[in-house]
Amino acid sequence: MIAKLTGMIDEIGTDNLVLDVQGVGYLVFASTRTLAAVGGVGDGATIYTEMQVSETDMRLMGFATASERDWFRKLISVQGVGGKVALAILGALETGEISRAIATGDKAMISRANGVGPKLALRIVNELKDKVGGLMVDPFVGAGGAVHAPSSNSADAVSALQNLGFKPVEASMAVAAADAEAGDGATLDALVRLALKKAAK
Repeated sequence: MIAKLTGMIDEIGTDNLVLDVQGVGYLVFASTRTLAAVGGVGDGATIYTEMQVSETDMRLMGFATASERDWFRKLISVQGVGGKVALAILGALETGEISRAIATGDKAMISRANGVGPKLALRIVNELKDKVGGLMVDPFVGAGGAVHAPSSNSADAVSALQNLGFKPVEASMAVAAADAEAGDGATLDALVRLALKKAAK
C-alpha cells in the first residue's frame, strides 16, 4: 500500500497529476482543491495517497493533507459514493465544512458538489454523523489559514461539552472559537462558558 509520495510535479491535468518520484512517474487522481494546493509543474510536492482497486481498474487517489485522505475513506464507505463523487465533494468543500455539514445535518451544503443529489447528500449525512468526531477537523485553523495553538484547557473543555450532549465535532469547533477569543489565560470554567455561547449561535 502506498500511503504517501514525495517528488516533483511533471504534469497537471483537469483531474490528475503526474508526480516524478526518483524517475518513476505516478499518475495520481485528485480533487480540484488538491490540484490547486500542491503547486505547479516543476514544483516539489508531497501527496497523501489511497489506492482504489476494482475489477477493471486500479487508481491512485491523491490528497494535499492526511485529513482529506481520511475524509475520502469515510465518504467512499457510503453506498453510492465512488471515488469520483468523493473527490468532487472534497473539491467543493473544505474538510471543516464537510464536518460542520454532517454534524448539523446540512445536506444542502453537501449537495454543492457535482454529482451529489439531495438523496445521496442525505444518505452521506445520516451514515457519517456518528463517525465525524473521529476525523481530523483542524478546528484550530483560524481566519486566513493562521493556526491557533489550543490552550492547555481545550481538551478538558471539549470533554465537558461532550458530557453535556454535544457531538465531538460541535464541541471541538465551539471550544476552538472560544479558545481563540479568550486567549491562553482563560480558566477551564471561563472557556466552557464561552464555548457554550459559541455553540448556541
